[in-house]
This record gives sequence, C-alpha cells and structure tokens, in this order.
Amino acid sequence: MLDSASAGLLTGLTLIVAIGAQNAFVLRQGLAREHVAPVVAICALSDLVLIVAGVAGIGTIVEQAGWVVDAIRWLGVAFLTAYGVRSLLAARHSGGLAAGAPDSLSLRAAVLTATALTWLNPHVYLDTVLLLGSIANTHGTDGRWWFAAGAGLASVLWFSGLGFGARLLSPLLALPRAWQVLDVLIGLTMLGIAVLLALG
Repeated sequence: MLDSASAGLLTGLTLIVAIGAQNAFVLRQGLAREHVAPVVAICALSDLVLIVAGVAGIGTIVEQAGWVVDAIRWLGVAFLTAYGVRSLLAARHSGGLAAGAPDSLSLRAAVLTATALTWLNPHVYLDTVLLLGSIANTHGTDGRWWFAAGAGLASVLWFSGLGFGARLLSPLLALPRAWQVLDVLIGLTMLGIAVLLALG
C-alpha cells in the first residue's frame, strides 16, 4: 500500500510540476494574492476527479473517442491564444505588487479561467486520465487506489505550494518591471503551448 501510494505521489509530481498554462496562472494569482484559495481548490479538485476517472477505467473510453480529445484540443488552442495575447497586452502597463497585479481579475473571471485552463487542456486527459490511470492499474485492485491517493496528494501539495508559496516572491514583484516580465513570460508560455497543441 505504501509502495503504491509513494509511486503515485512521485508520478503525480513528475507530471504536474512541468511549467504549463495552468501552473503559470496559479503562480500569477499567488503572486497577486488574488482569489488564491478558489483557484488552488479548482485545480486540485479537478485533478482528483480526473485521477479517479482514470483509475476507474474512463481512460479507455477517452482513448476510443478520439474526436473528443481533438475537439478539446482546438478549444484549448483558441483559449490559450486569447489568454496569451491578453497577458502580452497587460505587459504594456506598469504596475507593482503594492498596487495589485495589472488587470486584476474578479473572482468569477479567476474561477472561469482556472476551470478553462484545466478542462480545455487535452494533455490533462492524456496525462492524468490515460497515463496515470494505466500506471495505477498495474498496482492491482487495491494498490491502484493507493496509487491514486498518492497522485492526488501530489496535486494538492503542488498547487497549494505554488499558489500560497508564491507570496515569498512578493518583494521582487513590487517592481513594475517585474510584473511586465512575468506577463510577457506567461503570455509567451500560453502562446507556445497553443502552437504545440495546434501542431500536435
């Protein structure tokens, strides 16, 4: 049981720590100290739902319904492109952390963005549902749920650390130029992922 849970924790962290659109958004909200708890909760709970779905065998259905993944992919491309352009446009305005992040988001906008960045990313279905689900099922009937618990814990720890730990960087983000650089990096990350999705 402990072996399966540890394997799930390590595998989950390996898949989730990579810099991506979702992580970039959680980091930005953490740095801005805006709606951090709801954003972290949405990302972590969404991962938990997807992990359970994968372990329960939903991955087989997703794998056979290729058109669903394709549809999600193109919705993701459109959303990431729009968000990337928005971040690059936001970088034109100077603003330090003391005055709040440039172009602050309402709670509704933050929740919708976190939800879209999670559920409109086809990689989340390939990695979390198919890959984690497949690996979990190699641990046997009981072990697969311990694996799922470990992977779920990895998600909760990662998003909580990223969102709530980001405030440690707040002295640096008091500089207007730092926010501009962050917005440019986030914008380029989003556009880069959109291009990779479109080509993939």
